[in-house]
Amino acid sequence: MRYEITGDNLEVVTIHLEGGEMVYAEAGAMNHMSASMRMEAKMKGGLFGGLKRKFSGESLFLTEFTPSGSNSYVAFAGNVPGRVRPIELHGNVFMAQKDAFLCAESGVDLDISFTQKLGAGFFGGEGFILEKFSGDGTVFIHACGDFVEMDLSDGETVLVDTGSVVGFDATVGYDIKRAGGIKTSLFGGEGIFLTTLTGPGHVILQSMTIANLAAAVRPFMPSRTSGQ
Repeated sequence: MRYEITGDNLEVVTIHLEGGEMVYAEAGAMNHMSASMRMEAKMKGGLFGGLKRKFSGESLFLTEFTPSGSNSYVAFAGNVPGRVRPIELHGNVFMAQKDAFLCAESGVDLDISFTQKLGAGFFGGEGFILEKFSGDGTVFIHACGDFVEMDLSDGETVLVDTGSVVGFDATVGYDIKRAGGIKTSLFGGEGIFLTTLTGPGHVILQSMTIANLAAAVRPFMPSRTSGQ
């Protein structure tokens, strides 16, 4: 498999496949493809697997893409202005926010994982369900805004605005803490809680969330009146 990521504000990943190779993607993620590419919707993992994906915000069915000739390619794009990031898996496990999955090689397993701490599920910004990627191959994730990446050493902690976490290695601890005192929590503009990520492991953050993007454009959206 070969791939290239192009674009600026809304990146697209184009994947080139040869005979025997296959990628699968969330429903509706395909942007364009060659005439020699075949696609087929499948409920990967059966009904139970499809229902678990539905809980994580993904589609019940996934679409598989296989080449039927030479020079076969397929391109995928996210549904919000943002970035696409390849994650290489070779026995390691990577966790991501729900809706982050874009596409993956056939050797990658897509599953869900529940946050282990009640407070992190309620106030961590990602909810109780995270997407879990394992196996062997490349998975592509996407999220809003630009990406900020860092490698945390053992015991090193970074505090993140809730909802700004895109993904992290399974070795990274995920929790929440209160954002300072009562005055800071109420009037500091960062909310009552912050997400804490503790190493070791790799962490990917996003510069803008979908919620913040929606809030920024909401004042400029036309509003309905009683006469309409």
